[in-house]
Amino acid sequence: MGQPQKPIVGEQHIISLGRILQRLRDEDNVDVLIETTISYLKEQFDYKLIWIALYDRLNHILFGKGGMTPDNDTVFLRQRVVLNPGDLLEQVVIQQNPLGVADLQTEIRAAEWRKVAQKFDIKGTILLPIRYKDRCLGLLLLGSERWGYLLPAEAKARLMMVLGELGAVLSQNEMDLQHKQTKKSDEPLLELLENLRTLSNLNQRLEAAVQGTHKFISPSRTNIYWFEREGRYFWCRMSNQLVKLDRNSSSQQAAGMTVQDLSDFYYALTVNQIVSIGDARSSLKSHFTAKLLQRLKVRSLLAAPIIWQKDLVGFLAVESNEPRIWTETEKNFVQGVAGLISLVASTESMESTIKQIQEDAQLTSQVAQGIYSEHDLQETLHSCAKRVLARLGATRFLLLQYDPEQNNYQFTYQNQPHNRRSLTFTLDTLKELDGQLLQRSTQAVEIQNLNEDLRFFNWRPLLLENGVRSLLICKCTHEHIPVALLVITHESHHSWTTLEKELLWAVSQQIGVIVRQWQLHNRTTQQQKISQAFEQCLRILTQSQNSKIEVKKKHLERTALEQIASILGCPLAVLLSWSPNESWAEIISGVVDNSQFGVFSDASIPIQSEALIQWALVTESYLTLKVHDLPPETRKWLNVPNKGQILVMALRTNADYENTGVVLLADYQERPWSEQSLSATVTLISQLAWWRREKQITRLLESTTEELRQLNWYKHRRLEEIQRITALSLKQIHDLGIPANELTQMRYQLLLRQLDHTATSMSGMLKLEQWQLHISWETMPIASLLKRSLERIENLLKQQKLWIGVHGLGQQIEAQESPKNSSLAKGVPSSSSQSAMAIAGDIVKIELVIHELLVTACNRSQTGGRIDIWCRRLDTSKPSDGKLSSENLASDHQTSLELSITYNGAIEPQLLTELHDNTSKDVLAHSNLDQPPGLHLVICQNLMQELGGELNFYQLPDNRVVSRLLLPLVGHDS
Repeated sequence: MGQPQKPIVGEQHIISLGRILQRLRDEDNVDVLIETTISYLKEQFDYKLIWIALYDRLNHILFGKGGMTPDNDTVFLRQRVVLNPGDLLEQVVIQQNPLGVADLQTEIRAAEWRKVAQKFDIKGTILLPIRYKDRCLGLLLLGSERWGYLLPAEAKARLMMVLGELGAVLSQNEMDLQHKQTKKSDEPLLELLENLRTLSNLNQRLEAAVQGTHKFISPSRTNIYWFEREGRYFWCRMSNQLVKLDRNSSSQQAAGMTVQDLSDFYYALTVNQIVSIGDARSSLKSHFTAKLLQRLKVRSLLAAPIIWQKDLVGFLAVESNEPRIWTETEKNFVQGVAGLISLVASTESMESTIKQIQEDAQLTSQVAQGIYSEHDLQETLHSCAKRVLARLGATRFLLLQYDPEQNNYQFTYQNQPHNRRSLTFTLDTLKELDGQLLQRSTQAVEIQNLNEDLRFFNWRPLLLENGVRSLLICKCTHEHIPVALLVITHESHHSWTTLEKELLWAVSQQIGVIVRQWQLHNRTTQQQKISQAFEQCLRILTQSQNSKIEVKKKHLERTALEQIASILGCPLAVLLSWSPNESWAEIISGVVDNSQFGVFSDASIPIQSEALIQWALVTESYLTLKVHDLPPETRKWLNVPNKGQILVMALRTNADYENTGVVLLADYQERPWSEQSLSATVTLISQLAWWRREKQITRLLESTTEELRQLNWYKHRRLEEIQRITALSLKQIHDLGIPANELTQMRYQLLLRQLDHTATSMSGMLKLEQWQLHISWETMPIASLLKRSLERIENLLKQQKLWIGVHGLGQQIEAQESPKNSSLAKGVPSSSSQSAMAIAGDIVKIELVIHELLVTACNRSQTGGRIDIWCRRLDTSKPSDGKLSSENLASDHQTSLELSITYNGAIEPQLLTELHDNTSKDVLAHSNLDQPPGLHLVICQNLMQELGGELNFYQLPDNRVVSRLLLPLVGHDS
């Protein structure tokens, strides 16, 4: 074999790389690993400055582990470097990518290393991360006197392979160390658990927990702080330096720390979060961390909460006077010891807890029994409130109920000490977030410090003003907007246990049943009150219609006002009453139950100028007013407290009928009225309006009927006397005998026959038509009827110089003019030549109607004017067109006669309208049909309907007035 050849440079690099990688794999000690790596870097790379540091990712710090400097001074290479945002070192650690610096002496992002570079004349520098997978474990710094940072590819590959292997080994060592530390914490915890099991006293157990923790972690102090809910402060119950502390101890260690002082620290403990404050790292906010360390006079803190049944009992604190990094093992150990303390702490108050649970069960049972018993609901709530306040150590017991009309919460029940005033304000409706909070809640919502808590923010000012500092809120019902809320308040900052919250929640749900029962009871009571009011009003109507019961004037209105006022609970109810066409209103007092209210009943109130009346008349339904809205003129006759409210409503029946009054109700103060009560009130006021209208119509008709009965009695008795005297005169004439003169005898006999006929007809009327009309049936030619009617108005025609003409009778006879120029109508046939047209019916009454129409035409015609009478047959198979015509339309099928009287004269349009409708819109209102001539015309119109005919009035376009009479004709076969 020949001599071995000397390896070339490339092979030497590979051989050295293999050796260093193998050595790194075989080594477990971190310091040896670092030294091995540094030796390799010195041997293989030409750099004057080498620095290797390990990265603490929890505290974001680099720990120098050594390296090489030109003067071999490696002290500063082992210093701790805190990474700051923007530094080159932090950039490499965060991004985990190599970074080159051409001249380190001019790099402002490496403040400390810039000074080192200037000292050793270092320029080109390379920073490389030591990483494993996605975790940065450290950092390598290589500095050269040369400017620039270029590294050959082959050298860079060898360097990255060495750093990769170093990172893998460091990661494995870290995992092994954590595993060993975890195993080491198990034995002390088991030993502590065994010690706690053998001890019977809680203070002894706490002492053992403190000593065990202090021995394992070796801090400066180990303390156990206990939480007092009354006052919300912590006091040091046990310490490794001062054992068995008492809350009343004057020692600084036993001094209380309030929740307000601890703030974020306290809220972190309540959610079972361990608090770790170490060297440059804290689980709390930075500004509060410094405050807490200053309060405890330490530089490092590790605290674990002691929680039992979701309530914070206290915390275990490990305190150090020096900056310290707490390991996961230490954190787990402290958390485990705190858990053991929570288990042993519960045994101290086990008996009292059991007793308290029994009392709580008894309390909820009594509340449930109160719901289903016959006791008063207020009494049930009073008993419940006393027990709840005593149990929870609270000040006020408040039951709030939502009013949808006012959109706020009102106090329906409250209980507080005798030296505390009741709350008189209302609370606004819940904000959306607060409403959602209550909707999702399954237990009482706790606010320990109302000054700092942002929940229920819109309630805060009023509650703070009335001394509330902390509170519990429970929803009693489960609607979208809770109808009822139960609130427990305290005058100091207070914290309640989970057991107390659960108790209040159970009570609130039972009170929800009480509230629903209360609502049903109030609704039933209100319905009963409304039902009684309606029943009483119906009784009033019955009394008013019963003629045997004498009712005093205005008594029924007062009784109705009392029932209306009882529905709304108003102490004042009056009626401003008037009759149609009156200008002044009268005051009818119904209810005046309080001296604060008053009405000047003798005052005369002008309808047109009184504001209350006019406001009510222009309002379709009711109107509510405040007292300051009333004008001074109204305050002169109406006295209402300044905080009162008023409801007015007009007595309205139909839109076409006149209002005859306004109901006025007044209350002490502005308070909401339920829709049910207001609806019932509106109904009763409307009923009162219709009842008053009916009474007024009834009184009017009764009065009219009485007058007509008197008039009928008087005229009937007079007719009887006239008939008696006429009969007596006829008897005396018959007794005297017939005159001898022949001419005188003829005239005597003629007059005697006329008197006999008149007396006979008068006897029939007195016998058959004493209290009602008797319809007879007879026939008469229309010509004869018209002739007799015109003879009756002969004098009236002469006085007014009227000309009258009759048209359409078929056979026209020239009138014989008398020497005196008689005004008898032209065109009326003489008795010797009768027309074929004859009417059928009660001729006497038809003649009276025609006479009334002719008299009206004469009275309304101008002097020297003309009156025309038009006659024509009508076919019943064709409707009447209402137009006048002189055409002869006779046929065998025509059975009625249209008789139209036309004249030029004035007539009121309102009278024509009322005659066309044949009735007035409002019986109580003034009408042209209540007095002649309209009264006579409407009587004729109604009479013709009873006789089977028609009578209509209208005006032609040429202003002629037409009275159109439709009469039945006698048929050819009659």
